[in-house]
Amino acid sequence: MGGIGRGKNMVWEIETENKFRILISKIPVFHRHITESVVRRQAEAVATKRNSVQVQEQDVVAAFFSDVPSPFYSMMIRLLGQNGFDYKKYGFPKDIK
Repeated sequence: MGGIGRGKNMVWEIETENKFRILISKIPVFHRHITESVVRRQAEAVATKRNSVQVQEQDVVAAFFSDVPSPFYSMMIRLLGQNGFDYKKYGFPKDIK
């Protein structure tokens, strides 16, 4: 375990946190802050539902797929893949948009 604590003592797996930061840096500047905030909060909620005290890759992937606006869907999939997030490993995308 490691990473940076967030919210209610939530810790992020170091590799996942690093990949997430790199991915966020590649999002258009006007959407970067809100995307980081929403995805971080959602990933922590997903981890909590798994009864985990640590955010892992699967939580970040689920967070990205949970509520992405349609116009950004293909960009999100491309960025996830380019930044080492193996979304297919976790069964995403669950439906075609």
